[in-house]
Amino acid sequence: MTREKKSRYQEAGVDIEKGNAFIANIKEIVAATHKRGVLTGIGGFSGLFRLNSDQMKEPVLVSSTDGVGTKLAVAKLCNRHDTIGIDLVAMCVNDIAVNGARPLFFLDYMACGKLDVATATEVIKGIAKGCEIAQCALIGGETAEMPGMYQEGDYDLAGFSVGIVEQEEIIDGSSIRVGDQIIGIAASGLHSNGYSLVRKICFEEMKLDVDAHIDEFGCTLGEELLRPTRIYVTSCLGLAKQVPVKAFVHITGGGFLDNIPRVLPESSQAVIRGDSWPVPPVFSFLKKHGKVENREMCLTFNNGIGMVAVVDHDRVDDALAQLSGLNETAWHIGEIVKRPDDAPQVNIDCC
Repeated sequence: MTREKKSRYQEAGVDIEKGNAFIANIKEIVAATHKRGVLTGIGGFSGLFRLNSDQMKEPVLVSSTDGVGTKLAVAKLCNRHDTIGIDLVAMCVNDIAVNGARPLFFLDYMACGKLDVATATEVIKGIAKGCEIAQCALIGGETAEMPGMYQEGDYDLAGFSVGIVEQEEIIDGSSIRVGDQIIGIAASGLHSNGYSLVRKICFEEMKLDVDAHIDEFGCTLGEELLRPTRIYVTSCLGLAKQVPVKAFVHITGGGFLDNIPRVLPESSQAVIRGDSWPVPPVFSFLKKHGKVENREMCLTFNNGIGMVAVVDHDRVDDALAQLSGLNETAWHIGEIVKRPDDAPQVNIDCC
């Protein structure tokens, strides 16, 4: 039997047929996320989405893009790729939800040296799951083979999402006043930030294996590190419908110290009580074994708080009750005060 000759492009490391096989693999996965408004299926040059904004006076589109950083390296070590897509969606749609916007659709970009159809399909399954949780449609994406740019088995991800909100309902922190109260909503774990430091502590310094069982976690190290980022879309929008929310803050890279000031007036300061919520074991573990100082913990990790809400002082109990009804664990963690001269905009007693 004569073997079919490789094309020159295949010889260079790019297999178009494999890419076509991948698209065929994920058609049904992607189609399952589609909803009213989606006008195109997978395989077109672009994704089309019709806005059903007849009931809105001044609809505003809200967009976000992000990745998952070096958490991808942990997925590779664990040879588990079905949850990293949830992280990708979460990092984008949570940033949309903070403005009170409802995500409409999502697109992804995956780059690799050589396409592994099975791995890439698992990644897309995770992205589709994230879109299902966020109630948005996966309407497009790009998979690029780039030989020489990535080592074998490596890939990178980027996500893009667009949402919509009524202009007069945009949540942006502009109404924050002294006396407002701060609520912290529980994270599911590390989420998708600080993994360069996590990997240095766990793998380089402690020489741990991803399959090592860590008693404090009650699971293996790999299982703990791959916990998907929590998607707060339903909770943020649900809370905002019942309680006037002055601001949401997604606690991502930069932790409390860099993220909370994004919504604060210059004259105000957020005072956070570090003992007002139970810090999950993974953060205590990293702090202890990595000898990480308190300030760096607050600047690098979420420390168990994935989303923050600012509400009026007399709506704290209402907000906590609403969040509980939305299956979120939340705590009253601080307040807004007048900012002392030259003081930082965030004051955490543990930092």
